[in-house]
Amino acid sequence: MATPALRTEVLVERGSSRDIDAVMEVMEAAFGERFGEAWTRSQLAGILPMAGVTLMLARTEGSDAVIGFSLARTVADESELLLIAVVPGRHRRGIGQRLLEHFLERAQKDGLARVHLEVREGNPAVAMYERAGFSPAGRRRNYYHARGGERFDAITLVREL
Repeated sequence: MATPALRTEVLVERGSSRDIDAVMEVMEAAFGERFGEAWTRSQLAGILPMAGVTLMLARTEGSDAVIGFSLARTVADESELLLIAVVPGRHRRGIGQRLLEHFLERAQKDGLARVHLEVREGNPAVAMYERAGFSPAGRRRNYYHARGGERFDAITLVREL
């Protein structure tokens, strides 16, 4: 199914540690507690100052509100998409796709050989990643731990550039 056209322009711009509150709001809304996918504030604050880490924010034109974000880490000749999230009221409008495209464009521009990510098995975003050329490369059993004790596998997806 094609992604509907964006009604307003979505801007993707670099974020920083000053944006942690906004990112946490998006993360809590997008991931919730059901699957154990969300990071904590301290995890996010700890990784942002590290070399090779990039936080990108999605906003609608004319608004300061963050409606999505991506977090990536580049080491040597590859980059990992650590997190990508869009507020639930904005799903299926091309925002996640826009963040993913930005991640891939930057990796290609930087001359990287490969990109990868891990995603919870059953996450609807898997289809978006596969459309973007990612292929399954592995599985981590019981990787995600929900608060209720449930465990979910992570699927590793890779794309050679």
